[in-house]
Amino acid sequence: MTYESFAYWYDELMKEAPYDSWQAFVKSKIKMYGRTKTKRLLDVGCGTGELAIRLAKDGFDVTGVDLSENMLAVAQAKAEKQHISVQFFQQNMTELEGFSPFDCAMIFCDSLNYLQHEMEVQQTFSRIYELLHEGGLLLFDVHSTYKMDHIFQDATFTSNDEEISYIWTCYPLEEEHSVEHELTFFVREKNGKYERYDEVHVQRTYDVEQYKQWLVSAGFTVLEVTADFTDEPPSDMAERIFFVAKK
Repeated sequence: MTYESFAYWYDELMKEAPYDSWQAFVKSKIKMYGRTKTKRLLDVGCGTGELAIRLAKDGFDVTGVDLSENMLAVAQAKAEKQHISVQFFQQNMTELEGFSPFDCAMIFCDSLNYLQHEMEVQQTFSRIYELLHEGGLLLFDVHSTYKMDHIFQDATFTSNDEEISYIWTCYPLEEEHSVEHELTFFVREKNGKYERYDEVHVQRTYDVEQYKQWLVSAGFTVLEVTADFTDEPPSDMAERIFFVAKK
């Protein structure tokens, strides 16, 4: 899944996304646990660069990586338009390489859930570990098993906007805690007519203890596990799980 046509409408569809909360989470955890004078940040699965650009405006030296060439093209155009310096690279998060050490790496907006196999998650943690300074942080969020199994399963979401409308249908897959998202977009063109686009996205998650085990196996110390932008541990009905780990 590489976000082909979707990349060009992503920001419009994500305009209600909690970027302020992700930004505050990063700054808070760096202040709480980060190395002295933490500066260099790696945004893995950076998408259209919204969070990377916000953190660059806060004074951080940010590098963004994403698998989607189209997403990165949008991100680069946004950064240039705002006269913000962010370096963007097309890489698979399981194969990150070629960078000097970072003070902090982050994977937000459930980007980690697009990895389909357990080994890919483990490889990603190991690659990030190697790219961090001693004492560097890894911050990320994932969908909870509750959200995958109860909120997404066989659900349909719709939006009827004048410029972009969509039908988003979720189907359970054979692998535990995994779903297929079938998205149909209707985009209003300059001539007033609507063009239809279809995409399929697959996501998978794991329970909290499994993520913690993989982090420890990669060499990390797990500092925090919280939920839904709070400081509270995950409840049985939590939807988004946040991890803070340190090299």
